[in-house]
Amino acid sequence: MKWSTNEGITLFREPSGNSNGLTQDREGRLLICEHGNRLLSRIEKDGTYTILADRFEGKRLNSPNDVIVKNDGTICFTDPPYGIKPEQQELPFQGVFRLDPDDRRLTLLVKDFLRPNGLAFSPDEDVLYITDSSERRHVRAFDVNPDGTLGNSRIFAEIRSEEPGNPDGMKVDIEGNLYVSAAGGIWVYSAQGEGLGIIKTAEIPANCAWGDADWRSLFITARTSVYCVRLTVPGVKVPS
Repeated sequence: MKWSTNEGITLFREPSGNSNGLTQDREGRLLICEHGNRLLSRIEKDGTYTILADRFEGKRLNSPNDVIVKNDGTICFTDPPYGIKPEQQELPFQGVFRLDPDDRRLTLLVKDFLRPNGLAFSPDEDVLYITDSSERRHVRAFDVNPDGTLGNSRIFAEIRSEEPGNPDGMKVDIEGNLYVSAAGGIWVYSAQGEGLGIIKTAEIPANCAWGDADWRSLFITARTSVYCVRLTVPGVKVPS
């Protein structure tokens, strides 16, 4: 589906391959994690459909979940097994991948997650945050090395609540605060890992995205609805 202030809700694509995480690249093209089709795709400016990645070392991906783009155009996405049955899984791990936008070379960044899900770069792109939506229920942080690999893995935050919901999608604002979709709402942390509060939602949230001309609106997708909250600190813009 597509929503805009002028047109409201319209149908964008059907079937969508159980599309999950979405973002735009530097050219404003839409990148799509197709949870059901087990691939990462792109909608070109002219509407052409392109498959960017569906296999790693000859084996099918599990079910790509969420995707982000660095300022240099590099694409990173998570690949948990949510969209497949155990007997369908070809890769022996749940990975986080980096995709070169030019030669489409796929590189495995980390593979010790149980359920890698949301991911977000710090404003300077020196740190990559990744949620593990398993019983671990935590956010891990990694230093991003000059060659694009990851190092210095550490637990940034543990999100545990009596309410249902695991850490899922994330976004970062220009001050480095991290917004995590989790049980009861959007959990907000400082860049140092200090809990700043929870933006309560009526439903379990799945993901969030910055919008509006000033990038101060946080749009939140939940089980059956999309919500919006205005904030005082703008979010980090997508590269486009």
